[in-house]
Amino acid sequence: MPRFGRLLHGAGLLLVFAVTIFPFYWMVSSSFKTQTDLLASPPVWLFTPTLANYAEVFADQKVVGAIVNSLIVAVFSTLLAVVLGTPAAFALARYDFRGKSDLWFWFISNRFISPIVLALPIYLVAQNIGLLDTHLILILVYITFILPIVVWICTDQFRSIPRDLEEAARLEGASQFDIFWRIYLPLGVPGIAVSAIFGFIFSWNELLYALVLTRRAVQTAPVVATSFMSGYELPWGKIMATGTVIVLPVTIFALLVSRHMVRGLTMGATK
Repeated sequence: MPRFGRLLHGAGLLLVFAVTIFPFYWMVSSSFKTQTDLLASPPVWLFTPTLANYAEVFADQKVVGAIVNSLIVAVFSTLLAVVLGTPAAFALARYDFRGKSDLWFWFISNRFISPIVLALPIYLVAQNIGLLDTHLILILVYITFILPIVVWICTDQFRSIPRDLEEAARLEGASQFDIFWRIYLPLGVPGIAVSAIFGFIFSWNELLYALVLTRRAVQTAPVVATSFMSGYELPWGKIMATGTVIVLPVTIFALLVSRHMVRGLTMGATK
């Protein structure tokens, strides 16, 4: 009976994995198909791959420029959120001060707000100060959404670090900055990596504010991808190739920091 239970459990996990990975497989495989194969009914499973769709994507300066814009916005918004969020998380984790609980609630409650509620006010503010269609407005907006994630995850990570290390460093004459830089940051890398992944994915995939706050100069990859969905004949091959190119940087970034992800996501689960 236990053997049957393990087999059933494995079959369930395999089914969940297949359902999860199939859309990604379909997108990538479709990016190597011709328009004829893409529109064939029933679907064509065995086909001769072609790179024509990717050649068309990279020949389109609009797509290339959008990918560059997405990289600029995602990298800087994630980097600034981590730089600003980790000291705040350290203070919340290790110090008691007036208004600490209110500040903590403010960080967390920012995630309760629906982004679409703030779209119009942010658009009007950006229009009045002349920041529409710039990288800066997207970076500033994304930071406001990423920063609570960084503070939330890193605060829990820093709380799990033994205070004995900090006290020993103080006895050795280490300054507060040295303690943060040499003890908490290295030991908090798993939490920082997880928050950076979440922040990068959010910045890279975000569509609403990129659609509202940009025109042509700073269009991001998701906005350009949606621009293909017009007209009577949809270039499905180009759409799938663009989608694959958009997913690739996030996948590479996640793989680079994947060794920290499991520890960061399971922190606090065991003592």
